[in-house]
Amino acid sequence: SLLVSAPQDVRERLWKSKPADCAKGCARVRSLGTTELLHTLTTTLCLLAKRWLLLADEVEKLDAMLDALTHQHARRLREQFGVGPQTAAVLLSTAGDNPERLRNEASLAALCGVNPLPASSGKTVRHRLNRGGNRAANNALWTIAMVRMRGDPQTQSYVARRSAQGLSSKEIQRCLKRYIVRELYPLILADLADSARAC
Repeated sequence: SLLVSAPQDVRERLWKSKPADCAKGCARVRSLGTTELLHTLTTTLCLLAKRWLLLADEVEKLDAMLDALTHQHARRLREQFGVGPQTAAVLLSTAGDNPERLRNEASLAALCGVNPLPASSGKTVRHRLNRGGNRAANNALWTIAMVRMRGDPQTQSYVARRSAQGLSSKEIQRCLKRYIVRELYPLILADLADSARAC
């Protein structure tokens, strides 16, 4: 926001479309003016850009470590379409050190907040959205569903079929998340068991 609100000549000189290029340019900048305000602005931009670059480098290193760890400890999970290092790590940490408490895939679905809650009354059978559960795990399942909706032919045909039945995009996503839990549950347990044996 400093660069956006900077004077136009400073913006034109330092603005780049890619954030990394913009940060590199700002990190190299020296004072662009003689006024105290411009000097303070460029110094602040330089310090913030250097910090951004340092943090981006740390994120890159940590992502590489997480990638290696999940390949080692969640091999089966990582082989599934749409499951990356972050989503695998979140799902494994959600299952926890004692996966025995997850008696079946329905208990994992409840833990992730993707199980439909009964909201029936009389003869009307209805379900409502579960807003509880582990929101990070729910988001990981949503990410997997989005990746599959964009790139997995089997999921795309499912989406087309359910759309033809009149379901909205959000309803289809809920169904997909529940299906993904059903698919990944045995893989999570197997990966956690392998990891426990290795320790």
